[in-house]
Amino acid sequence: MKRALIWTTLLVSAIGAMVGGGLLWEGARAGALSESRMAPAFTHREANAWINSKPLTLAGLRGKVVLLDFWTFGCWNCYRSFPWLNDVEQQFAGEPFQVIGIHAPEFDHERVRDNVIAKVAEFDLHHPVMLDNDLSYWRAIGNRYWPTFYLLDKQGRIRAYTIGETHRGDHNATTIEQKIRELLAEDEQR
Repeated sequence: MKRALIWTTLLVSAIGAMVGGGLLWEGARAGALSESRMAPAFTHREANAWINSKPLTLAGLRGKVVLLDFWTFGCWNCYRSFPWLNDVEQQFAGEPFQVIGIHAPEFDHERVRDNVIAKVAEFDLHHPVMLDNDLSYWRAIGNRYWPTFYLLDKQGRIRAYTIGETHRGDHNATTIEQKIRELLAEDEQR
């Protein structure tokens, strides 16, 4: 019930933004969830379903704060968020923090691994990227938009999110970065 309420609230906010002249791709507000839940296990374990990494598991990432970035290479809002995402990786380098891209394609040409590899190189992305060509992880987590960023705590619980294009210094960025600091400071056993 709470999940439906969260998505309904996001949809109403997005519609309100569109009616008010600011389009959805300007981004919904970042925020903490009223109730955290465990992130679903990654749905792709084959080596060819990962770029910049061997296949990862959330169990193997336990003890790290994880930022999941749902994107597709046909999404300009995703592209425009990459400079911020790369900055976040540099800002928290040396901390138990990991960015993981989830490439969830919209069109057939976005399912071609070599095309995604070219975009990863073009945008200088060095973090692991899971190819979610069948959208199984997209469905498992309940995602609806590109880009969407989910922030997981050290136990693998989804603790915050943001939807939409994100830039250094904007509301989404500052909220997520503050939440990353809070989660890094939390006791791992919490």
